[in-house]
Amino acid sequence: MITSVLVANRGEIACRVFRTCRELGVSTVAVYSDADASALHVREADAAVRLPGAAPADTYLRGDLIVKAALAAGADAVHPGYGFLSENAEFARAVTDAGLVWVGPPPEAIEAMASKTRAKELMGGAPLDPSAVTDSDLPLLVKAAAGGGGRGMRVVRELASLAGELEAARSEAASAFGDGEVFLEPYIERGRHVEVQVLADAYGTVWALGTRDCSLQRRHQKVIEESPAPGLADALVATLHESAVTAARAVGYRGAGTVEFLISPEGRAHFLEMNTRLQVEHPVTEAVFGIDLVALQLRVAEGEALPPGPPAGRGHAVEARLYAEDPSKGWTPQTGVLHALEVPGVFPTHQPMNAGGRTPQAPEDGPTLRAGGGHGGPSAAGPASRDDAVRPTLRAGQGPAAQGPDGPSAVGPVSRDDAVRPALRAGGAGDSDGPTLRAGGEAVYGAPWVRVDTGFVAGDSIGVHYDPMIAKVIAWGPTRDQAVRRLAHALRRARVHGPVTNRALLVRSLEHPEFTGAQLDTGFYERNLDALTAPGDGERYAAVAAALADAAGRRGAWRNLHSQPQVKAYGPHEVRYRRTRDGFLLVDDPGVRVVHVTPHRVRLEVDGVVRPFDVTEHGDGFVHVDSPAGAYALPVRPRFTEPRERTRPGSLLAPMPGTVVRVGEGLAEGVQVTQGQPLVWLEAMKMEHRILSPASGTLTALHAEPGRQVEVGALLAVVQNADVQDADVQEEA
Repeated sequence: MITSVLVANRGEIACRVFRTCRELGVSTVAVYSDADASALHVREADAAVRLPGAAPADTYLRGDLIVKAALAAGADAVHPGYGFLSENAEFARAVTDAGLVWVGPPPEAIEAMASKTRAKELMGGAPLDPSAVTDSDLPLLVKAAAGGGGRGMRVVRELASLAGELEAARSEAASAFGDGEVFLEPYIERGRHVEVQVLADAYGTVWALGTRDCSLQRRHQKVIEESPAPGLADALVATLHESAVTAARAVGYRGAGTVEFLISPEGRAHFLEMNTRLQVEHPVTEAVFGIDLVALQLRVAEGEALPPGPPAGRGHAVEARLYAEDPSKGWTPQTGVLHALEVPGVFPTHQPMNAGGRTPQAPEDGPTLRAGGGHGGPSAAGPASRDDAVRPTLRAGQGPAAQGPDGPSAVGPVSRDDAVRPALRAGGAGDSDGPTLRAGGEAVYGAPWVRVDTGFVAGDSIGVHYDPMIAKVIAWGPTRDQAVRRLAHALRRARVHGPVTNRALLVRSLEHPEFTGAQLDTGFYERNLDALTAPGDGERYAAVAAALADAAGRRGAWRNLHSQPQVKAYGPHEVRYRRTRDGFLLVDDPGVRVVHVTPHRVRLEVDGVVRPFDVTEHGDGFVHVDSPAGAYALPVRPRFTEPRERTRPGSLLAPMPGTVVRVGEGLAEGVQVTQGQPLVWLEAMKMEHRILSPASGTLTALHAEPGRQVEVGALLAVVQNADVQDADVQEEA
């Protein structure tokens, strides 16, 4: 029996595995890089071992150091999470050779499927030969043979760019996975990305747990996922299940894995790959089937058999990945302090589960958890009340407010004393003031619920070394419409203060007619990104609220009423107002009436409708305004512009902090370049970003070199055309 698990990973997935381990009474061990010394997964583990360095190649990709850490901490099992070494057969062998339990598939199965080229051959396909492709083969997709997550992936629409994209993909794949092998396959326009979760034991039982649609992607990384995949014909679902089970049996699979397909507009399924690990989007499957996949992974690793058949799926679940990135600026990753992360309507633990894998008893409107049942105790339950109005707000990483017996139910160690009410945090364990589980009874949920998986809490810093995902927010409902609506509502009302995020994009995506109508394909963001990132109508009102809250919070010697309007500016918005004996009067917003003002909350009547705005400042140069209609982070414009050093025309500045991984071949000062030519490749948060020449001209300065760490705004290069150079000469004369 497993007594202690080391998670060979970080962040959200480490926290998620630790959560199940705690519920099963299993001790936990974390590993961490220097950049993660104070990370949430380190703070939540029972023990932690340092991996010196910050770069993945020196830390989380060092299997030898991780095995030594497990032995030093007394762990008897290793869970790889996803990414990093999760699909590395040699690491799996090193774990078992050290006498530890590997919570994953056999190394031979990983070898058979981890290389996408070999996996395609196993499933009856073959990649394209780069030297033999022609214009008729376009468009093409370059993919990394190892790993996933969109890294090492490029779309090629012109043969002239093929060589460059192959090289870029090799570089990115080698950096992310330690393996630079890439391959080519046809790129299917407007295809759907659909996958099947499989779970297998050592005795020949293989479960196919429904389908997931993961078509909404940016840079070939999934953004919104759901289960079951909507609108698929029963015959197609049966084919996908059969193919997935066949793939698992073909390699003697054991544990959790995912078989991925691309569905053409004509409804034909094309095998993509098998991921021999847990997927980021596994919570939607857990929600629909009422199981804990991590608990089942541990059960299989201990040598136990699965029940003959999987539980029945119920309802619908949708997951959105909340990233620290700016979608309006090429999905640029963002860094900084996360001042607040609060999601309303969150059930105080993860999903309704049956850790033992048995089918939950379920009323018509939602599953039931049999408390105390299955593999070491219960995992979780949903709200015990059928009153949808009971919706506490959970601050990620903090315990929820205490609830009475009619509030949401939580699961912890089973006690016959109803006063023992363990609370579970999003991403971790909580204090003793949480909701109640009636020991020996059945906790039933009938209302939709929301789950948050995160590796961050308020006060944590989002750095440059790893993926920019802050959290996953998951909603379940009896129907797809209800689940989607619940998730959009939770995201819209969430308080996420700090770096710029994709939160507004997620809300708009969930409410877009194509998505609500289940018209899904991988080109969704290419078609709709401009509309999804356009400034919202409510931003002006948010700026007004921010200005009034600032005025209400000011203390000083001025006692007389100002005869001239006061002015406050946020980004593009300049707000002018007067303070009168009857309150505040807006000068430039005749359709807006000020109803009530405090330093932190403002109520405005807009066209006859009163709307509240919560205003918060954290001293980071932004004011955060939250309202039921949306949330805004407005940059505070200084009253007097500070003089700044002039930036030379044609300067290429680093759009984010990161590491220079490549410089264009043959580039040097004095070389002629063309507009749009890639000059520098910058890696930040596990993604590679190309810095392009803004115009055709002469490269007059080049400060980038491979391996150099740069901060945001650092000067990388200068490109000047003839007109600019002549102007500089005249100015110097």
